[in-house]
Amino acid sequence: MTAEVPERPDLAEIFAEWGRIGCLGFGGPPTHIALLRKLCVRDRGWLSEQEFEDGVATVNLLPGPASTQLAIYCAWRLRGVAGALLGGACFIVPGLVVILGLAALFLAHHPPGWVSAIALGADAAVPAVAVAAAAGLLPASWRRASGQLAGTSLPAAPPGRPLLAARARWVGYLLAGGVAAALVGPWLVLVLAACGLAELTARWHWQARPRPAGAPPAPQDQPPARPEPPHRGGLLAPLAAAGAVTGGVGALVWVAVKVGALSYGGGFVIIPLMQHDAVHTYHWMTAAQFLTAVALGQVTPGPVVQTVAVVGFAAAGVGGGLLASLVAFAPSFGFVLAGGPYFGRLRQNPRVQAFLTGAGPAAIGAIAGATVPLGLSLAHLWQVGVLAVAAVWLVGLRRGVVTGIMAAALLGLVAYLAGGPV
Repeated sequence: MTAEVPERPDLAEIFAEWGRIGCLGFGGPPTHIALLRKLCVRDRGWLSEQEFEDGVATVNLLPGPASTQLAIYCAWRLRGVAGALLGGACFIVPGLVVILGLAALFLAHHPPGWVSAIALGADAAVPAVAVAAAAGLLPASWRRASGQLAGTSLPAAPPGRPLLAARARWVGYLLAGGVAAALVGPWLVLVLAACGLAELTARWHWQARPRPAGAPPAPQDQPPARPEPPHRGGLLAPLAAAGAVTGGVGALVWVAVKVGALSYGGGFVIIPLMQHDAVHTYHWMTAAQFLTAVALGQVTPGPVVQTVAVVGFAAAGVGGGLLASLVAFAPSFGFVLAGGPYFGRLRQNPRVQAFLTGAGPAAIGAIAGATVPLGLSLAHLWQVGVLAVAAVWLVGLRRGVVTGIMAAALLGLVAYLAGGPV
């Protein structure tokens, strides 16, 4: 008896289901992936488990918010371009509306004392969130570096040498990203790209070495004429930077481009990409307000990249928030719509894999390094105590980010009611 093939959803169902996930998607990418898997694989059978896992693996090769790209990709698989545009919008818009409303409250010129206290409490947890995010990404990145040479025939060399070299480079990329985030935030994109290109060059160097007689050739033994990262950031950056030098809308667009098209390693890597520009270069917000923006991006539904909308709101009101969000999420739609048919080939591309093996640990280091400027932004002694509690909850006990930030906000309110400064 032939198994019944599930009927594809119509656009009305895409609207309803992706909108539901956009409203209920608290907790970041793990929650979004779980909700999409439950809907598309387990409950409706629209996609097979293998199709879904291939989508997850491929979007993690792309710059920008992976869970947003997965939502767009699943809708694209079911209803083509129209489904992708509608599903992506329904996934993004609910959280965007919520976060802009909260930005208007928390970034007001003279908010009530209790509002400031809640914001300062949530702010204090943000450095711990960054540490927890980086720690969660480390194991998979380390395994990627350790296994990157599997399946290749290397030249005669002392046993273990290629693996040790790969791990040493991984540590170097991690440290480079951390130092860049802590000290030279605006240039972090260049550091990430440099680490990716360094790994690409190192990989081709090993594969191009002379081999013993009779040894089988290594896969993809012919090096590229000019190694390139698997994205068009090198073309976008000069154009966007040219508009950014004058400030204003051009600067806001450039910051959003970095967030949406040039960021690797998960949503939290946007923090070092945005902080220096938003706080020090263009003075759109104070350091404390930037911490609030990050906290709001964590506790609202939908993608964490919504933080860029708060930065846009601080720069140019509601219009700025909408513009920043549009620019930041547009590359995700472009990557899926243009690259969806080639996702399988992308996963097998050794240049892409090599580039991400270098850029990945650099991004993780950047997330961890962001804790330095974030921690220095804390203004009151009681916030240090809240940070310590949040670190135990998030890093020591590995509990949820949303509950951790909400609890920190409540501790901020308690500190205010007890007479603490705000």
